[in-house]
Amino acid sequence: MSPHATGRRRVHRSVAAGVPLVVLAALATAGPAAAGAPAHDARVTRAAALGDIPLGAFSDRLLPGTVDDDRGVDLGGIGSDIFPAGRTDEFWTITDRGPNGQIKVGGTKRRTFPVPGFDPAIVRIRVSGDTVKVLRAIPVTTSSGKPVTGLPNQAGRDEAPYSYDAQRPLSYNPDGLDTEGIVRAADGSFWLADEYGPSLVHVSARGRVLTRYVPQGLNLTGTDYPVVEALPAVLLHRKVNRGFEGMAQLPGGDLVLAVQSPLSLPDTAAGESSRTARLLRFSPKKRAVTAEYAYRFDPVGVVDPGEDDTSELKISSVVAVGGDRLLVEERTDRAARLHLVRLSRAADILDSRWDDDATSPSLEQLDDPAASGVPVLPKRLVVDLGTVAGVPGKIEGVALVDHATLALVNDNDFGMTDGAGAFDAQGRLVDSGIETTVTYMRLPRGM
Repeated sequence: MSPHATGRRRVHRSVAAGVPLVVLAALATAGPAAAGAPAHDARVTRAAALGDIPLGAFSDRLLPGTVDDDRGVDLGGIGSDIFPAGRTDEFWTITDRGPNGQIKVGGTKRRTFPVPGFDPAIVRIRVSGDTVKVLRAIPVTTSSGKPVTGLPNQAGRDEAPYSYDAQRPLSYNPDGLDTEGIVRAADGSFWLADEYGPSLVHVSARGRVLTRYVPQGLNLTGTDYPVVEALPAVLLHRKVNRGFEGMAQLPGGDLVLAVQSPLSLPDTAAGESSRTARLLRFSPKKRAVTAEYAYRFDPVGVVDPGEDDTSELKISSVVAVGGDRLLVEERTDRAARLHLVRLSRAADILDSRWDDDATSPSLEQLDDPAASGVPVLPKRLVVDLGTVAGVPGKIEGVALVDHATLALVNDNDFGMTDGAGAFDAQGRLVDSGIETTVTYMRLPRGM
């Protein structure tokens, strides 16, 4: 049963942003007890799964000849993000870079791309009963209409790509995108968040890259689309495979981008032990970053009891809930929690000393950023997804359905697992059995 068909009163929405105006008030008026712990009456009201769609057939319908062998992989990965499509139970989703895994060779992990011809796609879906139906798919292409692919961009900066068995090196592709976030603009174009650059990618309604915004100094050359160095240079220190992950669209059209993990500043060890990540505010009108914020993770053992590796913390989704407020999902691979944060001018650290590579200690090295004068974003726990029965693991996309309901989507990694056992002796996928699922969750009362 659709959450819209339960007899609740109609929710008035902001025409400009498509965000329920009552959400801001509902979240802001939660009782004092909510500051320490969330209510425990959040519940799943509905769930639907994507059926088996052979990846080769899916890809070749969009761009004929791009996938000659899908190795038995089905369409998946569309749970990298989710955004309302304007009709009840319909959403825009985005795949990531495609099937990929890791295999150790000589004691070193190699990044594998079993279907290197796969091209990231924008996928419109409808939740119908217990089924997720694909209504439309749009391939992400270059200026000349070629697939961008999901292959890494730069040797020495990105992981080297290998074949499915990690034996054969593949070529880098400067056009490649690891898309992890999506919003749709009022003019019908899309904004995508990419992990590689990290970068913000503006694409047309038909999926053609219009501009890719990257950090200053990245020096990404050889692309078949315009590249503009408009993001802070400090982002050059992003952890490998941990660039932009979540993206939200604020009222008025500004975008908020989340760096998935703390930056490796000044080095890998600092990033691995840090609990301070960064959010950026980008103005599509100005084509520029207009603010930067420090976001502080909870201790890893609080997010995921029993886990003691701080580097497992990551942001996987951010969603606007009205005004200047966001829900931020912080998680490990086993646990996830949603926090409410409010952006403010007073918390802006853009162009401060914390964006200077020479600052020592760096923002990421501070044990208590607030005590050092850093205006860390205040946050409040809304719901621990691990306490809600029926919520699948690895939630990477969150969308607002109405004033009390969220749609959650998981990333099933195309059924991939790591290790040499991911494929059988014939080179066919040994599927994990994890399905792409859209789950409707009603928020706790009073939230």
